[in-house]
Amino acid sequence: MSINLPQLGSHKNELDTPALCVDLDVMEANLHAMVAACRKHGVGWRPHTKCHKSPTIAHKVIDAGALGITCAKLGEAEVMAAGGVQDILIANLIVGPQKVARLVELRRCADPIVCIDHIDQARPMSEAMAAAGLSLRVILEVDIGLQRVGVLPGKPTLELAQQVAALPGLDLAGIMGYEGHLLCIEDQEEKAAAISAALTVLTDTAQMLVDAGLPCPIVSCGGTGSFKFAITHPGISDVQAGGGMFMDAFYRHACQVAEWGHALTVVATIVGRPSPSRAIIDSGKKTMDGSTHRPLVLGRDDIRVESLSAEHGTLHLEPSAESLKIGDRLEFIPGYSDMTCVMHDHFLGFRGDRLEVIWPLEGRGRIR
Repeated sequence: MSINLPQLGSHKNELDTPALCVDLDVMEANLHAMVAACRKHGVGWRPHTKCHKSPTIAHKVIDAGALGITCAKLGEAEVMAAGGVQDILIANLIVGPQKVARLVELRRCADPIVCIDHIDQARPMSEAMAAAGLSLRVILEVDIGLQRVGVLPGKPTLELAQQVAALPGLDLAGIMGYEGHLLCIEDQEEKAAAISAALTVLTDTAQMLVDAGLPCPIVSCGGTGSFKFAITHPGISDVQAGGGMFMDAFYRHACQVAEWGHALTVVATIVGRPSPSRAIIDSGKKTMDGSTHRPLVLGRDDIRVESLSAEHGTLHLEPSAESLKIGDRLEFIPGYSDMTCVMHDHFLGFRGDRLEVIWPLEGRGRIR
């Protein structure tokens, strides 16, 4: 059964809820601000699509000035390529014969860059690409402190780069690292110093490759929570921060990102008023993320999200908010945009209070 979508031109107050909404003016301002900041420092922008899963939005960021996009999974990259996006960095490890076969087909219609951190990932790709008469760009992921994936910096990266550069069908294109373990450092001077130290490990490793005569045009890093520090670091070629186009409570309050406006919201309806200080909304964990950071009520500091269950949200109301009634609407800033968008089929894009566009999330569920 198809979902009943609102008519274009509808007022936000007419929405059936819960509804995932985008303020187009704010999102576009965020995009242009991120591009301008990158250009000011001579750094490229290759933003993640995991925050939106939409080829339409991917084209918007490229039109705004992005080099290309970054995807979290091969399936997501396939969706983007089918939507006409060519330059795609897959910032994940691709392993297994099924995925390698899909990667060959992706290479036939797009120009992906694949991330590796071990020669055993590279060899099957090399064999498949060479057999197909294709060449694939690869970059090495370097562990700069997150301790998730990545080859160790320095000599281990250089040795892996030399092995990869010798393989047919693969073109060594550079390295990447992610300073994700440093995003929530509260003291901003301490945060800046820690990120600088981590990125220096990355850029020093890149210089080792260059000194050894190996190509390293891409030195990529950066999330929204470290964007302003990453773009100023010498030797970084591009950053992958994408969530700043939407913003959320995590970025604003845990990462202390103040540069951009909140473009992504969830409109919910009050469905219960069990006590003067408590209200129940029709939006829970299956509507908006609260695990990374508590969602916030847009424009209201007298209402607090107390808890989220599967399909309900419990709100605590200060005395100034106790006049809220069943049927009233509230707009919420999600705790984390990435984990909110993946639970919805469509974005509803508003210009002011009028619905201008509906964008499907074609990459939703593409986790392989």
